Amino acid sequence: MVVILEKNATQQQIEDVIKHLEDYGFQVHTSIGVERTVIGAIGVQPNFDTRKISILDGVAEVYRVTTPYKLASRSFHEENTLIKIKDVEIGGNQVAIIAGPCSIESEEQIFRLAKIVADSGVKILRGGAFKPRTSPYAFQGLGEEGLKLMRDAADEYNLLMITEVMQIEHIELIDRYTDIFQLGARNMQNFSLLKELGKTEKPVMLKRGIAATIEEWLMSAEYILSGGNKNVFLCERGIRTFENYTRNTFDLSAIPVVHKKSHLPVVADPSHATGLRDQVPPMARAAVAAGADGIMIEIHDDPDHALSDGPQALLPNTFLKLIDELKLIAHAIGRKL
Repeated sequence: MVVILEKNATQQQIEDVIKHLEDYGFQVHTSIGVERTVIGAIGVQPNFDTRKISILDGVAEVYRVTTPYKLASRSFHEENTLIKIKDVEIGGNQVAIIAGPCSIESEEQIFRLAKIVADSGVKILRGGAFKPRTSPYAFQGLGEEGLKLMRDAADEYNLLMITEVMQIEHIELIDRYTDIFQLGARNMQNFSLLKELGKTEKPVMLKRGIAATIEEWLMSAEYILSGGNKNVFLCERGIRTFENYTRNTFDLSAIPVVHKKSHLPVVADPSHATGLRDQVPPMARAAVAAGADGIMIEIHDDPDHALSDGPQALLPNTFLKLIDELKLIAHAIGRKL
């Protein structure tokens, strides 16, 4: 249920509405907009009489939300969510770029690539310290040593850092190093992990599951939002279909669909979607044109010897050329990079 308050509602009236909702057994979430305050009342009470709330002082409208995701819905939060981390914004007019290697391999490697990222003007460095791999024999990451190396490299070049969290037990450790938590496709429906990330304060990037519908994806975001963490943004990284010429099918149509249904920012990951570096630039360009709020790109200066996902990593020169191209596309649709 959504309760829209009048423009001139007083703080006392707002608190009174919240108290009534809590007394009726609802979990309350408040969204303060430019013009009005909106209160989301979460709880399974199908026969609840909404007139009990609509008659309260300061209430303009009360209506039920039919979508299963409440807090992620535009019905609850009409304006776009803008996530601010230091001088970087995700979800605003600027298209955010996230770049770096698939995994942190050594001190020399992450510092070289961090410099390339910084020289391009990109502000967010990506890299995995804990790697979920299909094979148990593949490189699993450097763990905490990798986190330390990446944090040092990010600080050296004044970059933000995003890295993946795979287990509840890793949240506290990773929180000491990262600026943004990444939740991978394999964990999109790890509900215990989602709930714990909802208790954190740092932004969470939630990747779409390999076979997830858009509704399932938004419901996973709902778990984090309902825990109190409002700094959530989504990442389209391709879904599994019957096609085998690409690693996944890059569902760019999901970007405008999510923007219509939800206020959460959406970034796109053409590297994991396509799995081949020659397909990454055209799909990155298409994602910006489709309205993505950010692009996540893997780069490596020696991809033939990369310990993970070398075939999809862009070489530095290709990456720098792509950044220039994305700037032109962003400008053409009234945004900036």
